[in-house]
Amino acid sequence: MSEPKFFESPAPVSLSDIATWAEAEIARGEPTLEITGVAPLEDALPGALVFFDNTAYLKQLDGTTAAACLVNRKHKDKVPEGVAVLVCSDAYRSWAKVLAKLYPAAMVPVEPGAAVISERAVIDPAASLEDNVTVEPGVVIGAGAEIGAGTVIRANAVIGQGVKIGRDCVIGSNCTVQHTVLGNRVYMHPGVCCGQDGFGYAMGPMGHLKVPQVGRVIIQDDVEIGANTTIDRGANRDTIIGEGTKIDNQVQIGHNVVVGRHCVIVSQVGLSGSCTLEDFVAIGGQTGVRGHVTIGMGSQVAAVSVVNDDLPAGGRYGGTPAKPVKQWFREVAAVRKLAERGGGS
Repeated sequence: MSEPKFFESPAPVSLSDIATWAEAEIARGEPTLEITGVAPLEDALPGALVFFDNTAYLKQLDGTTAAACLVNRKHKDKVPEGVAVLVCSDAYRSWAKVLAKLYPAAMVPVEPGAAVISERAVIDPAASLEDNVTVEPGVVIGAGAEIGAGTVIRANAVIGQGVKIGRDCVIGSNCTVQHTVLGNRVYMHPGVCCGQDGFGYAMGPMGHLKVPQVGRVIIQDDVEIGANTTIDRGANRDTIIGEGTKIDNQVQIGHNVVVGRHCVIVSQVGLSGSCTLEDFVAIGGQTGVRGHVTIGMGSQVAAVSVVNDDLPAGGRYGGTPAKPVKQWFREVAAVRKLAERGGGS
């Protein structure tokens, strides 16, 4: 069996082109040097471009045979002789810009060619699709749904009645989208479920009475949502995901949650109903956030934490319950010392 190659190798480009794309300065090397691809530090062959921004990989950098390296200014002297040096303010961000130029198909996962609406899709006559919409086999689109130009609906996705999807969106295979309004350039990876019932019950000794969930999900422009993430619609107001927010795989977002602009939510985070994340909040993987609390703008919460109370803006927090990281580290150190004093059993 031949080795599959899912992204075509790019055409060779010059070091000066790479520098332009990366907004980098050529500190060493000829502008006409030919770059034929990209690679990790340890596997780079002659002609490859690599990047370095973490001293944990210094050994791999020392041994690299790459043609050129994107590097932050403070690390430029660590690049071995014989490797061209491209100095930039943020090597990883510059790397992303270069990859987007070399591998455009990895940015928007749509096969080249004209937009096609599959004959094996089921589209209600009362749905409205603008020009240049792609609908793959097995898709179901309900009555009153509206889909903007340039959007791609991948195989077996279900778009519910009345759903509004903006332009240049990608709805991945097996997504289910209902009671939702999407902005432009929203990317849902496969298996996302969006707009289903929030988890709402009036609990009592006679049983748990289901509370109808009559809100919506509002997803603003440039949001990316990872595979198998679930976003519940609001109970009596909307669940909102702000512009530019990036959500990893397997995240649970409960009803009435408000996520601000440009937040980052890592895998397996759980956001309980009616909590609020202000703009630019970052939450590490497997963290839980209790309902009705607010995490202030720009705050960062470490992985595997539990947020039980409001967190002020701009802080760094971690632990169970989450607290300022310096306090958390002190408590962990104190517990370790107590355990050491206790001796072995």
